[in-house]
Amino acid sequence: MADQDLTDVAHFLWEAGTLKTARRTGWWMAGVRDPESVAEHAWRTSVIASVIATLEGADAARAAHLAVWHDTKETRTGDVNHLGKKYTDPGDPEAVTVDQTVGMPEILRTAIRAVVAEYEARETPEAICARDADKLECMLQGLEYRGQGYEAAQRWVDNSRARIVTAAGQRLADELLAQAPLDWLRAAMGEKG
Repeated sequence: MADQDLTDVAHFLWEAGTLKTARRTGWWMAGVRDPESVAEHAWRTSVIASVIATLEGADAARAAHLAVWHDTKETRTGDVNHLGKKYTDPGDPEAVTVDQTVGMPEILRTAIRAVVAEYEARETPEAICARDADKLECMLQGLEYRGQGYEAAQRWVDNSRARIVTAAGQRLADELLAQAPLDWLRAAMGEKG
């Protein structure tokens, strides 16, 4: 390890940091002025992926790992929303990952490319859980924005809910739909409904 050049790995760490300020552009169409960042979305997606995977009997750590990497291509492509995809090709995630990792040590380059390929193939239980987590996180964010007065976010809530396939993801979605955004706080404070 000591003799490996980590220059390109360091470059990627800087690059990955840009996702902290890259906004999820679809929310602008719902009227949200300052939407969540791609990194904020990826963080909660990874938490949700571990929850869904645990409930589904899959490898929670692997599902969370897949979710962490699921939008890393957006450092180079930006967050192309569904309308934008009608007019432009958002880029192949695996091809972008090849470019992002080309100068990295082989062990790291191979591992990162495999993670992205597994997520994109959506064939393993963990990839399916991570994909569901992506949709559930979008639904949850939509519910939060709707609770802040962005009624147009309902479209994202409905579309995301319709794309969830795992039993655990569907049950969690139904539970979230039955709650208000601050019900967790009331419960934590010991307040009754």
